[in-house]
Amino acid sequence: MNLPGHQRPTFVRALLERSLEIARATPEVFTTLPDAAALGRIREVTHWQDTPLSALPVTVKDLFDVEGEVTTAGSRVLGPGGVGRAPARRDATAVARLRAAGATLFGRTNMSEFAFSGVGVNPHFGTPPNPADTRAARIPGGSTSGGAVSVANGCAWVALGSDTGGSLRIPAALCGVVGFKSTARLVSGNGVFPLAPSLDTVGAITRSVRDAALAHQILSGRPAAGDTRPLARLRLAVVRGLLLQDLDDTVSRAYARALSVLSAGGAQLVEIELPELDEVATQAAALGTFPAAESHALHRGWLDAHNALYDPRVLGRIRRGASMLAADYLDLLAWRADWQRRVGAQLQGFDAVLSPTVPMVAPPLAQVAPGAERDEAFFRTNGLLLRNPTLVNLLDGCALSLPCHRPESGELPVGLMLWHTALQDDGVLHAAALVENTLRESALGGLHRGAIGMQP
Repeated sequence: MNLPGHQRPTFVRALLERSLEIARATPEVFTTLPDAAALGRIREVTHWQDTPLSALPVTVKDLFDVEGEVTTAGSRVLGPGGVGRAPARRDATAVARLRAAGATLFGRTNMSEFAFSGVGVNPHFGTPPNPADTRAARIPGGSTSGGAVSVANGCAWVALGSDTGGSLRIPAALCGVVGFKSTARLVSGNGVFPLAPSLDTVGAITRSVRDAALAHQILSGRPAAGDTRPLARLRLAVVRGLLLQDLDDTVSRAYARALSVLSAGGAQLVEIELPELDEVATQAAALGTFPAAESHALHRGWLDAHNALYDPRVLGRIRRGASMLAADYLDLLAWRADWQRRVGAQLQGFDAVLSPTVPMVAPPLAQVAPGAERDEAFFRTNGLLLRNPTLVNLLDGCALSLPCHRPESGELPVGLMLWHTALQDDGVLHAAALVENTLRESALGGLHRGAIGMQP
């Protein structure tokens, strides 16, 4: 922030006041808005904080414990009429690290109930409006729905969230912002209400790759490894097959254009086959899934007493976990370990893999809103949204979604996903920064050429 020191407090106060104005105008984004005490602290910002976030507004997904507040995970089950959770006695580790970095915690954001959906619909607290299209009500994506919207509409600088099968990257892609899922073990999940501990990852949604890298350094408590290689020195895999199936026209066009721009910019793009990806659906059908089994283990004591408080779509998926045998669960663990080894061997020698984050732009909310008559459309949409990103969670890998659409041409947001195996986070972030810059320069160049009568 290149402002003289004496001007910075004024800037931060104005930014936070503007964030509060946006938050109050979009109540569906939050389960808890900043209270009067928080507003008082905002107005008392009188000096520049020499910290990484310097009082900037950060929203917190309603999965994370915040001292003195009740974590409800976007559900009524954990509230007063249900389990009746007590207020948290301390901050989740991720929240504490953001506080230590100087963040102004700016409300708890709405989400898919118990983080069990990539669509972002919540029948209890409403569905956050996707700001990418003000003419039509479109889904925000989930499960970190409110977090993505809070960044996309300018309310938050960073949104703290989680990712079990794409819950950071899906809403980032549909809302036109950046979502980074790190290698799970790098960021503590202490104080976070779980969905499937085998897959759960703590991370952030931001406005840029640079901010994503900063947020990751704060959350992981480790500096990034330096990498100064240019785009032309990167070797990027482009996987044919499953990841490119069922793309809608906007995603297909934006993805093809992004690859063309990167190739013209000097990136080494290598098409590969990765048949191991096709195994996932077969294994899930035969053995079950981690979210169903692990969420049932957590919820089974509440299901009968509080079943009426659950979103029926979530309740049904949790109950499926009851039918999974212990032997099947152990077989699934063994298959996953072997599958990770085989996929990792195929990706050796590449700096990152490129794919569309999700195969569609955000569909209208009316198609998938709560209601049994729309369940078929909801589950079809949910399956498509989860298909690509959840593969990275199974891989125990890292991935970043960044925008690759052209909003100036009227395109709805499209996400480009860069991903790799475990502990390749720094390399993926470096590659993503170069890709983001190359795509931005191409878009700006196209606008300039169009202004003087040339074709982009």
